[in-house]
Amino acid sequence: MNKRVVITGLGVAAPNGVGLPDFTAAIRAGQSGIRYQEQLAELNFSCQIGGAPEVSEELKAQYLTSLQLRNFVSSGILYGCMAGIDAWEDAGLSRERETADFDSGAILGIGNSGVDKMREAAYLVDEGRVKRLGSTTVPQIMASGVSAYLGGILGLGNTITTNSSACATGTESILMAYEHIANGYAKRMLAGSASDSGPYLWGGFDAMRVMNNRSNEHPASASRPMSATAAGFVPGSGAGALVLESLDSALERGARIYAEVLGGASNSGGQRSGGSMTAPNPVGVQRCIRAALSRCNVAPADIDLINGHLTATTKDPDEIQNWAVALGRTGSDFPYIHSLKGMIGHCISAAGSIESVAAVLGLHQGFVFPSINCEDPHPSILEVIPEGRIVRQLREDLSVKTVIKAGFGFGDVNACVIFQSFNGAF
Repeated sequence: MNKRVVITGLGVAAPNGVGLPDFTAAIRAGQSGIRYQEQLAELNFSCQIGGAPEVSEELKAQYLTSLQLRNFVSSGILYGCMAGIDAWEDAGLSRERETADFDSGAILGIGNSGVDKMREAAYLVDEGRVKRLGSTTVPQIMASGVSAYLGGILGLGNTITTNSSACATGTESILMAYEHIANGYAKRMLAGSASDSGPYLWGGFDAMRVMNNRSNEHPASASRPMSATAAGFVPGSGAGALVLESLDSALERGARIYAEVLGGASNSGGQRSGGSMTAPNPVGVQRCIRAALSRCNVAPADIDLINGHLTATTKDPDEIQNWAVALGRTGSDFPYIHSLKGMIGHCISAAGSIESVAAVLGLHQGFVFPSINCEDPHPSILEVIPEGRIVRQLREDLSVKTVIKAGFGFGDVNACVIFQSFNGAF
């Protein structure tokens, strides 16, 4: 791999902001997008709060044609298309093409696509009305629906595919796109991920009792990463997208560069040594972090900020411990750390991409967004790092050059990517 890879476009549809201006303002202000969800209460969920992008019919019409919207049910694909189109245009690229762009592709991940549409289709099939399914059912429920729709909207002619690795999906998609460009297979790739919203996706987690059921009357303060009073994660949804591009291509067309992607690593803990379908093997996590550093030629001491996975569950102290062991840094030597999930909840397959957009925005604009709702850091965390290393207020006084982002998912899978500010050196 000898191609340097940079980020030239960003797009986001998040619970606390749709589009870069609103999202940037929200994360700087520490604004929560978690709201009471009446539908969850009506369906007897224990957790009756969640985060979903607020999208009006007028806003939808800015992204999709009336024909596309007529039968459009999948919220995840909608969010993915919105974020992807915004990222593409933010990079100074046009979606109006007569021929395919064979230099550009897309890797947009998702966990479950079109859950609502699948439910609707199942009823029709069970009732013997299969002919009523229509011609849009398959594109809306196939896992690659989000990348397929975007590939057509933008006229992309390179690799168009979808990855799916639970909560590591978004981070993994960026790594896959990076490798594609670094190897010279494409000039640019649209990377990111999306997640549906609503009870049919969130219900399984509610049944597992891993979601917060104690804060239904206080949604804004319910998602509490690294807090002693964290009571489980709050479900979220949306999409994040990034345009990754070879440095040569970006310079050639005079594109704005947000940051450089140095690379990263992904692995699995094999569901051994404490790892399981739902819990990470600490050795696997630590090996993933170390591999990312090694492949990027970055020393542990060079990491200025950790954009953690940190879900507001009992696993948060374990994650801090894994970072400390992998980096060999504890106490006041530990990097600064924060989590976006206090504001947006856990957006499942979209988490890594939305959080990466936030990380890159902060790196480019010179701020570190706050990890909200952590007034009372967990005692086990404070045994490893001092309170001052947790960013709990907007910081614009920190010198942050290198950010490491991680995602850990069901199946004991891990992904880690490193972003660095771009200094103009070629």
